Amino acid sequence: MDKLVAARIFIETVERGSLSAAADSVGMSRAMASRYLEGLEQWLGARLLHRTTRRLTLTDAGDKALATLRTMLELAEDVQSQVSQDSGEVKGKLRVTTSASFAEAQLTQAMVAFQVAHPKVTIDLLVLDRPVNLVSERIDLAVRITARVDEGLVARRLAPCESVLCASPAYLERHVAPKVLGDLADHRIIAHNGLATQALQVRDPSDGTTFQLPVEGSLTSNETSVLRAAALAGAGIAMLPTYYVGEDLTAGRLKRVLLQSKLERMDIQAVYASRRHQPKALRLLIDFLAERFGGDTAPWDRGLSDRR
Repeated sequence: MDKLVAARIFIETVERGSLSAAADSVGMSRAMASRYLEGLEQWLGARLLHRTTRRLTLTDAGDKALATLRTMLELAEDVQSQVSQDSGEVKGKLRVTTSASFAEAQLTQAMVAFQVAHPKVTIDLLVLDRPVNLVSERIDLAVRITARVDEGLVARRLAPCESVLCASPAYLERHVAPKVLGDLADHRIIAHNGLATQALQVRDPSDGTTFQLPVEGSLTSNETSVLRAAALAGAGIAMLPTYYVGEDLTAGRLKRVLLQSKLERMDIQAVYASRRHQPKALRLLIDFLAERFGGDTAPWDRGLSDRR
């Protein structure tokens, strides 16, 4: 019995919730996967899973074995990665997660370009607009837009993330464009529902200080693509990231308002669990993203600073 294969089937079964799904993920029949799992239990001398017709649950022994078997697989992959480095070949599977808007606007194209250079690297790109536990969900890399990184994780800054206040030409034809921040109280505001009852962080261009601008959204959503669509439809003034609406601003589909006021900038970060046992494919991907998106000005922001 190949113990690494058996360990992978066990881990995939736990994470996917069924033996059939685990078998599909490793490309074998359910019967063969079941034999590997039984062989692993015989080798360890303990039952790892409670099996019923409806669900699988870990036994106490299975719960204890899970972390050790994960470590065993990681070490095996690390050895394989080192051998691949010696041969000049880069391969492996990477699980990457980011927000829907960044995946759509920037990261998917970057992943495709990376795979052109490294065709033996497979990528599972997970679009998740929720907090992700990198360890328990086996995420190799999270591309996050954030001002801080959780303790215990490692981060590399890829690019600044600028946001702008903007509206469609049709909306601005119907309403007098705001001249100062206080004028926003007279406008319809499109806001992320995480900000709808909070405040925008705004930088004063004269001295760089920040202050909070209360925001009450007349139309809110938890999805950036919905906010963009609402702005394009003329629903009001929206705060949107330039990585997502740069082409709209260039084409004139959206117009910036209050250019003199800068919204508080965040960072686009490559976040991962540890530098230890890091596959070569992951190191190369992080370097690739830093080069593609890096610089004092992100590539999608070049030429937008004076665009109205």
